[in-house]
Amino acid sequence: MGGVDAPDAVEAAFRAVDRRDFLPRARRSEADADRPLTIGHGQTCSQSSTVAAMLRLLDVRPAAQVLDVGAGSGWTTVLLAHLVGPGGEVLGLERVPDLAAWGGANVARAGLPWARLVRAVPDVLGAPRAGGWTRILVSASPDHLPPALVDQLAPAGRMVIPVAGTMLLVERASDGSLHVSEHGTYRFVPLVEGAADDGAAAGPHDGSGGPPPATS
Repeated sequence: MGGVDAPDAVEAAFRAVDRRDFLPRARRSEADADRPLTIGHGQTCSQSSTVAAMLRLLDVRPAAQVLDVGAGSGWTTVLLAHLVGPGGEVLGLERVPDLAAWGGANVARAGLPWARLVRAVPDVLGAPRAGGWTRILVSASPDHLPPALVDQLAPAGRMVIPVAGTMLLVERASDGSLHVSEHGTYRFVPLVEGAADDGAAAGPHDGSGGPPPATS
């Protein structure tokens, strides 16, 4: 993918990864619908156009090290794996135990060994890594930009995260300084930073993933 620009790379990843493989059997006939689809435990697989917009903002390059916070079914984790290629690394995190087990199996079945999805460590937001992550994708919305995730962003890294309904692009310069820009309004479920159980209200996940409904 070295000579492919970001939009074309995202389109190629979407062609390579069938959303049906990351949906419950009862929802697979709806895979082509551009809307959030339920995956159990009160959680959803994000709207396709929203995921594409987030991936383009993230500008994932081959060989990147990517953290996927709220990975849910594993769909975004596998999309990211196609973008980074075998020279990269993708770690998906999910707090709901049953979803983490299912999503982890979905990712393993995709046959891209540089990507994996695991249950998030209770009371830890993200996954601290030596040198940081070059890209961080977050699919649930906190009220404020979480310092714990900002701290895990590598120099020259980018994070895409919906904060209080606004999609933010967080860029860390090589000197460590930050630049934050806004990129539209979206609705996601809340980001839970503490421990989560198997309940429907738990944790970050493959969120509601769409723009808010129009109002008259």
